[in-house]
Amino acid sequence: MLPAPATPSTDRRVADPAVAIYVAGACLYATALVVANMIGVKLFRFELPLGALGSLPVEHTAGMLAFPITFVLTDLLNEYYGRHATRRVVYLAFLMACLAWLLVAAARALPILEGVPGTADAASFEVVFGSASLMYVASVLAFLLGGLLDVFLFGVFKQLTGGRHIWLRATGSTVISQLFDSLVVTWLYFSILPALLGQPVLAAAHVLQIALTGYVLKFVLAVLLTPAIYLGRAIIARQGLSALSVGA
Repeated sequence: MLPAPATPSTDRRVADPAVAIYVAGACLYATALVVANMIGVKLFRFELPLGALGSLPVEHTAGMLAFPITFVLTDLLNEYYGRHATRRVVYLAFLMACLAWLLVAAARALPILEGVPGTADAASFEVVFGSASLMYVASVLAFLLGGLLDVFLFGVFKQLTGGRHIWLRATGSTVISQLFDSLVVTWLYFSILPALLGQPVLAAAHVLQIALTGYVLKFVLAVLLTPAIYLGRAIIARQGLSALSVGA
């Protein structure tokens, strides 16, 4: 039996600004996570200027490009929809990343046709997506734990500040949770998982350098993204939404 057609009231609920913003935020969040895992197999390096102190060499994965999006979205969703709704988005993104991992695994298992211009050969495809498979496992686990920690810490800071100073709770929750995330994902991807699979392992000092310099970059981004938090609040407020009360 076919479901009954939507009533006008149902259409209005789906088109409600609060619902539309929440759905858009969830989609952006999941997309950022999946893309971060796909491009995370590329490492980058540059010198971060520190003025009179010289410079700091920063090494991290290209997946870092997508994570600033999750920083902003986690804090905005937490501010307007609360801890429970934000955790649902974290879980949803986790499931989407798992689905993407399964699709990549299926693609790797397919027999390949080589020699067609514009397509990858078996070696190239495996170098990228075989490594991405490990990055998926490491990044998704770190993301899930770090994301849930960020949601929890945002609520703690919100209670401590009485709902004031969003810059403090947004930055504070991010810099703490991302320290945890950076350490977990780096040790899993470059040390623990390769060791379990019998693959080459980076030296512990190099792993720690990648984790800590990557965290420094995340810290700088968290501070620089503070205006984006206020911009997002202004855009959402124009849609008639108000922030939840402390402890919501």
